[in-house]
Amino acid sequence: MKYLILAAVLLPSMTAGAQTLDRQARAWAASCAACHGTGGQSQGGIPPIGRDPELGYRALLASKNKQRPAATVMHQHTKGYTEDELQRIAAVFASAK
Repeated sequence: MKYLILAAVLLPSMTAGAQTLDRQARAWAASCAACHGTGGQSQGGIPPIGRDPELGYRALLASKNKQRPAATVMHQHTKGYTEDELQRIAAVFASAK
């Protein structure tokens, strides 16, 4: 019985924490829309942001590590994020409709 009470207390706070993290990742990803377009699907010469979270993450990480060519400021943008944060940003774009 005490485990049910503990779960009832902890589960909502864990869910709220996950929602806060998702909200934070969406806020970070919103700045990407200026160049990559809404939902990451740019119409111009800027590459779209992929729908696969792993590929998106690898592209962001390669940019951060200057292993991917960038004609713009991608190296500067990505170097400010941790690897975990880059994964979360990639997940936001992968979940975009």
